[in-house]
Amino acid sequence: MQIPEKDPSNKNGNTRSLVIAALVGQVGVLTLVIVLAAVFGGLALDAKFDSKPWFTIGLLVASIPVSILSMIYLVKKVVAKIKPQATAGKEDAIGKNS
Repeated sequence: MQIPEKDPSNKNGNTRSLVIAALVGQVGVLTLVIVLAAVFGGLALDAKFDSKPWFTIGLLVASIPVSILSMIYLVKKVVAKIKPQATAGKEDAIGKNS
């Protein structure tokens, strides 16, 4: 069995994979927090106003667009941080060759 040699050119690919994995984890946790807040908030409001399913259902339905918009915001924020680092080396090489 051979041990694969470390490829220094693959370092950027590994970093990108780790960033994507971290982003997916953050999106999952954020979605879970939003849904749980809607459920527990809805149950608390239903108990207070004695309107058993309505606040819970309403907050769960309202949590869908909130969750989607927060995912989009988080992804845009992370991608904006990744893009300049990933393209900086390529742009420098293009400028030197012209």
